[in-house]
Amino acid sequence: MRNEERDSARKRLDKELHFYRLAANRPNCTHDLLRAVRRVLGVPVAEMTKALGMNRSALYGLEDSEGRGTISLNAMDKVASAMGCKLVYAIVPMGGKTLEEMGERRKFMREVMREIEAEGGE
Repeated sequence: MRNEERDSARKRLDKELHFYRLAANRPNCTHDLLRAVRRVLGVPVAEMTKALGMNRSALYGLEDSEGRGTISLNAMDKVASAMGCKLVYAIVPMGGKTLEEMGERRKFMREVMREIEAEGGE
């Protein structure tokens, strides 16, 4: 990918990921999300287990594994679908930074390293 394309893609992704970056600044922003959404939607456990073809303890196990961060995306997607929802996930820079900021920092560091190597090679 050329630099101009990369810069343009970073800007586009930064705009699309804005609200995800805000959410990521909150501690445990997705902790127990499946259980919370099920409860606020008022979806009965019996309805969920029927849609998923599993028993109550398996559903609770999935919700617990989501809270621990050990659930697979596939399993989360299935549970979300059973509630009439869609799983959407994002990868965002830590500390509220943008991809553009991170890209600029990487460019700067590469330039510094080139200068150091050039000085050392004389």
